[in-house]
Amino acid sequence: MTPPSLLITGASGFIGSFMVEAALSAGFTVWAAVRDGSSRSYLQDPRIRFFHLDLRSDEALQAALREQVAAHGPWDYVIHAAGATKCRTEADFFRTNTEGTLRLARLLVAEQALRHRFVFVSSLSVMGALREQPVDAPAEGLHYAPILDTDTPRPNTAYGRSKWQAEQGLAAIPGLDYVVLRPTGVYGPRERDYFLMAKSIARHVDFAVGYRPQEITFIYVRDLVQAALAALTRGTRGRAYFLTDGCVYTSRAFSDLLQREMGVRRVLHITAPLWFLRVVSRVAGTVAAWRGRTSTLNPDKYQIMKQRNWQCDISAACRDLDYAPAYPLERGVAETVAWYKQEKWI
Repeated sequence: MTPPSLLITGASGFIGSFMVEAALSAGFTVWAAVRDGSSRSYLQDPRIRFFHLDLRSDEALQAALREQVAAHGPWDYVIHAAGATKCRTEADFFRTNTEGTLRLARLLVAEQALRHRFVFVSSLSVMGALREQPVDAPAEGLHYAPILDTDTPRPNTAYGRSKWQAEQGLAAIPGLDYVVLRPTGVYGPRERDYFLMAKSIARHVDFAVGYRPQEITFIYVRDLVQAALAALTRGTRGRAYFLTDGCVYTSRAFSDLLQREMGVRRVLHITAPLWFLRVVSRVAGTVAAWRGRTSTLNPDKYQIMKQRNWQCDISAACRDLDYAPAYPLERGVAETVAWYKQEKWI
């Protein structure tokens, strides 16, 4: 029996490379979609097949898909994990996250290059800053109520808006069988944004912003990967699913665990007011734009760090996808730090 074929976009990146490894272990024939110049350092398995992906024009993508179908037939499934998290302008976010996603999905259908389901990795950021006011009777020890999948998205970042517009566009493509995943903050080996916190802890400094309580959620990369593979054959067509590790954490939880796992004895914890972060983010974003670069601190990042409530209800994913997260933060951070040490990142 021929194993099912799976195209994974963003395969050279943090999340995509883990998806490739897990899909190979699950018995799929895996096609890794890569762009010109993409690193293949995490794509060394000889079983991987490569597909050159250019999402910038209909003509280039259409030609590549026609050639693929003629030579190998359509893919059974596609996981679209490619996307931009940092861009110089809002238009750049939309070119990649919205237009690129919809071009791929539309042409997969038009060229009959996809037999079954398209899984789109979106983000919890599509919801925006909802339920930010403390409630009278929240769950024990918490201040806010979780975001629900019945809430209307109100994205407050360019990244979130670009992902939300892509979700809406998918719904308008006739004949597309798709599921959307909305993970919260994804961490793990190979990821570089959360690694910046580890570098700061190693230097004995932990930086936080805002004085109101903040309740954060996380998802370890391996849990997200398992949810994505499950969504290929499970879940309701056209539905979006929130994904976290099922727990809610204080703003200090991640840094405290990093400190413990890294064996750092003393850390200076600095909390800055939001106005300070806003100024720094604007200046850093402006300077980076002048230099033709992107900055880790920017107005989008300010909105993300400003948000106080990152809780969300994952019961639909648990029910429909049989999602059972295996990595609470303590386990995930321990595995991540062990990888940092092994790879000499710290």
